[in-house]
Amino acid sequence: MMRSLAVLLACTLLHAQPKPPAAKPETIDDKNRIVLDVTRVNFLLSVVDKRGRFVTNLAQQDFEVIETKKPQTILEFVAESDLPLRLAILIDSSNSVRDRFKFQQEAAIEFVNSVIRRGQDKAVVVSFDAAAELVADLTDDTQKLAAAIRDLRPGGGTALYDAVYFSCRDKLMQDQPLHKFRRALVLLSDGDDTQSRYTLGQALEMAQKADAVVYTISTNITRIESEGDKIMKHLAGETGGQIFFPFKVTDLAQSFENIAHELRSQYNILYRPEPLKTDGLFHKVEIRVKGRKDLMVRTRKGYFAPQF
Repeated sequence: MMRSLAVLLACTLLHAQPKPPAAKPETIDDKNRIVLDVTRVNFLLSVVDKRGRFVTNLAQQDFEVIETKKPQTILEFVAESDLPLRLAILIDSSNSVRDRFKFQQEAAIEFVNSVIRRGQDKAVVVSFDAAAELVADLTDDTQKLAAAIRDLRPGGGTALYDAVYFSCRDKLMQDQPLHKFRRALVLLSDGDDTQSRYTLGQALEMAQKADAVVYTISTNITRIESEGDKIMKHLAGETGGQIFFPFKVTDLAQSFENIAHELRSQYNILYRPEPLKTDGLFHKVEIRVKGRKDLMVRTRKGYFAPQF
């Protein structure tokens, strides 16, 4: 009897012990989170002929995708004619561009007014001198964007790479999934970075992860290619964009029209890499039109695989 009572008491005390607190679920900073599909890679691209005219009547069988020297099987193909735009207007407000700062402001306002469609597209304005600064968050209000641009004043160093990195990571990647929007950066600068914490490689990597094409507008009017121009050309070339060398705002009208047309005249190709790798490395990809050396495909040069 005494033994039974002892067992009963022990069981009662055991069940009466408070349970350890449940572990709190880990939180993820969604702003810094990069969402990648492990099994599929998506490329938005445009095709132009030797005269720079867009070619919009191609079909899936006209394209081939090459990764690590191996042809890939295209799983999905869509001719995208009117994707909503997510744009970042990056304006160099450092001392190095002081003499052309008014030109930059006018050019940026011209671009906003000629491209943004209310209710469909959104743009963000980021200025950069010694640091990148958000001056207008993602919006379709062109008056608000233009007012933010007009209020800028030049001064300080140049954190160009930080501005590219911030714009892609914190703004352009907000709306998901990536392939439902066309993302682009329009960068107005002399390309001479002096104060960034991030490197050119890190800025480019973030642009590629955001699937953002970079269009660069140089403030160099010497007609002699500078080191900054080489950087601007590299950013544009690696992401499928272009570099422009305008001398006055009116020179930009046709350029902006071409950019707007290109952003809305895209092909969307999706495939599953074979062999599939999750090594976190950059994988070069070549997309071309079969048997058409007269046509050029503009898209990013590859993608960063996820890593586990």
